[in-house]
Amino acid sequence: MRESTDEDTSFLFNPLTVLTCLGRPTSVFATTFVLVATAEACSGAAISSTLALVLASYISLHPVLLFPPLMVLAKQRQDQKPKFSKETGSSTPEAPQSLLVFFIAQGYVFAILFGGLLGLSYGVTRSWSFIPAVYGTRLLLPDLTPNVGLWWYFFIEMFDSFRSFFLGVFWLHMASYSPGLTIRLRNQPLAAAVLLCGIFTVFQPYANVGDAGAFLSMLTLYGHVFERR
Repeated sequence: MRESTDEDTSFLFNPLTVLTCLGRPTSVFATTFVLVATAEACSGAAISSTLALVLASYISLHPVLLFPPLMVLAKQRQDQKPKFSKETGSSTPEAPQSLLVFFIAQGYVFAILFGGLLGLSYGVTRSWSFIPAVYGTRLLLPDLTPNVGLWWYFFIEMFDSFRSFFLGVFWLHMASYSPGLTIRLRNQPLAAAVLLCGIFTVFQPYANVGDAGAFLSMLTLYGHVFERR
C-alpha cells in the first residue's frame, strides 16, 4: 500500500475539496483526469497523458490548454530514460526525438481521440445538439447567474453590442497564457502546468471551488520553494 504524502493530505483535507464533495459537481471528473494527465506526463507516458487530457477536455473544454506544457514535460521525461540495447546488453541514452515532431504526433493522437469521443456521443444521442449545449455554454456564456468567477460580473454590466468582442478578448486572454508560460518555463514544464491550473481557477467562464482546491493542493509540489531557512 502506498504511503500518504503531503500532496495527498493537502488535497483530501483541503476545505475547498471537502466543499466540492458536498456539492457533488461533475467538475470533479475533469479535475481527476487533469491530475492523471499530469502524473502520466511526469512518468513520460505521453499517450496515457494525452488520453487523460482528452477526457478532461471532453468534459470541461479548457484543459486542452494544458496540452503544450504536459507534452513538453512528457518529452523531457522520455529523453531522460535510457534505452536498453539487446546487442550490448546495457542501457544507453535514447536518441532524442524532435520536439516539433513529437508535438505533431501527440496532436494527431489528441484530435483522433477527441473526435472519437464526439462520435461516440453522437452515436448515443443520435444528435449533435450536445455540442452547443455543452461547449457553446462555456464559449458563449449564456448563463449569467452570479458565481465566484469574474466573467459573470463583467458581462452582466456590459452592453450587448460589445458582448461578442469581449468574449473573444477574454478567451484569447486565457488561451495566451498556455504558449507564453510553456515557452518561458520550458525547462520547468510542470511549474507551467500548475500555474495554468491556477489561471483556469480565476479566468475560466464558470469558476468553481473544486478547481481552486485542486490548484492549492498542487502548489505543495513546490513546497520546498516556501520552506523557511
